[in-house]
Amino acid sequence: MGCAGFTCSKHSLCALNILYVMVSLLMICIAAWGKWFGLVSSFQVVGGVIGVGVFLFFVALAGLIGAMKHHQVLLFFYMIILFMVFIVQFSVSSACLAINSEQQDHLLEVGWNNSESTQRDVEKSLNCCGFKHVDPNSTCDASCFPNNSCAPCADKIEEHVGEVLRVVGGIGLFFSFTEILGVWITYRYRNQKDPRANPSAFL
Repeated sequence: MGCAGFTCSKHSLCALNILYVMVSLLMICIAAWGKWFGLVSSFQVVGGVIGVGVFLFFVALAGLIGAMKHHQVLLFFYMIILFMVFIVQFSVSSACLAINSEQQDHLLEVGWNNSESTQRDVEKSLNCCGFKHVDPNSTCDASCFPNNSCAPCADKIEEHVGEVLRVVGGIGLFFSFTEILGVWITYRYRNQKDPRANPSAFL
């Protein structure tokens, strides 16, 4: 029974970390693909996504190695880091689901004013100009600008931002619960004896 429980915990932890590795590689590839094909010109956005992907990759790799070798120190630090990630991700996901329209508008305007490259990306992809109003004396990459037929970008962004926040919040909550599951499995697995190991070597 002890061997079966040990093996089950080990396989569950390995499977969970393989999932995290796949998610991290997917994040890195999507960010690099978007930058390569010019879909996103903001280096901060691409760098942020790649940074999160790399961080998740190394955390998952540490968990995978710790699970395979039943390494007490690696499993301890993996458990602590995963719990901290859970707290941050759960908080952000809850905020995404709880944010109201006024807060959305404020955050959108702050983000718009802080990055000109993001403005160009949005104007080009949504075919709009300006945030709250269109300035005919400014420059705009949208195809509608030469014809003076552009609408402000705020209206078009607000059509989608609510749905995007709900999707992001829901996905974040889902992964946050897998993280707390990972913490519990790691704690359980770390305190189980490896039936194949020397009993006197277990701490």
